[in-house]
Amino acid sequence: NKKIIIIGIIILIIAVAIILLMLTTVNYEKIEITPNGTSIDAPAKQTKYNGKIEGAKVWNWNNGILVSYNPNEDKNLIKVTEIGFNALNKIIQNGEKQDIDGYTCYIINAEDLIQVHIFEVIKVNLNGKFYCIPLSNETSHDNLIICCNNKDIALHMAKSVQYKNVFPDNNNLNNTISKVENMTEDLR
Repeated sequence: NKKIIIIGIIILIIAVAIILLMLTTVNYEKIEITPNGTSIDAPAKQTKYNGKIEGAKVWNWNNGILVSYNPNEDKNLIKVTEIGFNALNKIIQNGEKQDIDGYTCYIINAEDLIQVHIFEVIKVNLNGKFYCIPLSNETSHDNLIICCNNKDIALHMAKSVQYKNVFPDNNNLNNTISKVENMTEDLR
């Protein structure tokens, strides 16, 4: 009788452990930051693409947000999106800086994120502390900011980024100078 009760308790403990593991495990799906280019893992069946807000691409899920900006996609001469993205980055960098598995992470209070316009448009559960990891790549020119109230999710996302350049490596400044020279010749 005692053996049956002990075996039953052990089975119950194992079942509870398995259920807890299943409930706390986050599944991820790969999303493309740029078509056929840079990609990242994001929480599966939760992550929603919100389109471009002030030129930056934005995805969100219940407890986080991903913002990306690539200057090669911004065709405006005055890079308004880049200015806004850099402003967001500065706000984040005012947080407590930590090194987590080789990634620079800034811990900020949710109230500090509210001052950023994107968070007025996107509905994110802004409670407690957020772990924000800014990333950039000089080859693909992708700039990412991952902000999540779960450090493990933010870190998994940062580690999963696969950069791929899909934009031609040309310098628009040379084209601008050429156009100015052409216009000068027309005036002569």
